[in-house]
Amino acid sequence: MIFDKEKLITSIKKLANAKVLVIGDLALDEMIYGDAERISREAPVLILQHTKTKHILGGASNAAHNVSTLNNGKVGVIGVVGDDYHCSFLFDTFKEANINCDGIVIDKNRKTIVKTRISGSITTSITQQIVRIDRQSKGFISEETENKIIAKIEQLLPEYDAVILSNYHIGTLTAKIIEFTIDLANKLGKVCVVDAQRDLSDYKNVTSMTPNLPDTEKSVGFEIHNEEDLKKAGDKLLSETNAKSVLITCGAEGMFVTEPNGKYQKIPVFNKSEVFDVTGAGDTVTAVYSLALASGINPVYSAIIGNVAASIVVRQFGCATTTADELLAAVEKL
Repeated sequence: MIFDKEKLITSIKKLANAKVLVIGDLALDEMIYGDAERISREAPVLILQHTKTKHILGGASNAAHNVSTLNNGKVGVIGVVGDDYHCSFLFDTFKEANINCDGIVIDKNRKTIVKTRISGSITTSITQQIVRIDRQSKGFISEETENKIIAKIEQLLPEYDAVILSNYHIGTLTAKIIEFTIDLANKLGKVCVVDAQRDLSDYKNVTSMTPNLPDTEKSVGFEIHNEEDLKKAGDKLLSETNAKSVLITCGAEGMFVTEPNGKYQKIPVFNKSEVFDVTGAGDTVTAVYSLALASGINPVYSAIIGNVAASIVVRQFGCATTTADELLAAVEKL
């Protein structure tokens, strides 16, 4: 594709101005590292000598973190945590990332969402993930917690320029919360972007959505093999949701933006050969794309900036973020 590099640079410099609210399944990624020492005498399992534990924002929290590093902390989160051991770690990690936590509701009957990854290494090899342990509650939040979340949305959304609905389907985003958020965002004239893994047709009248290719196929009901299929899928999502644009992320094949009246744009992947870890890259795209839309940038250039951001974070292990300076440096090399 052909784009104006100067326009792209000017657009990136606008990102620091907009404020974004993220609503969804707030999660903590707990990374535990150790050196492989020996095989246990008790069972045929590896013994690791612990070296460090690192806490990273995951799930909807990762989307908020990606916004924070680009707009100097003009971001807040709304979601649910448990009254448990990991709750304080999540709050501390939000604080370190300069993210406003006024919208978090504590529910003693639910678990703080935590994904614990245990990784081992030896001197002659790279670090290798061995096992992942997930902690989360099953089912949707209670009606009482739902009402508290809605009250937080009503209180906080007017203070922001955009809202991201980040749905990992762990129970935070009920149908009532989704409908209330979209209706209020439209009433206030806010940008509203959806990042969901299924049920895309449930999100009516949003500004945009950022499904990946497999989730798009599930939603539209057919396989996507080429650009014509992407056009058909994008048009169907626009028709079903009345969204103003749709950004389909296609992995190694890049991205595809669909707007009303047959406007399409295929965006290639940048730095494809330097991919190390795609964990959290989808959150990065949604966060940066939403921030750009809130900054008054059109969907295609917003998607390009999101694409450049993803090309940076996939060179790092685990959920990662980028900065405006890194984006500008990457654009100069395009």
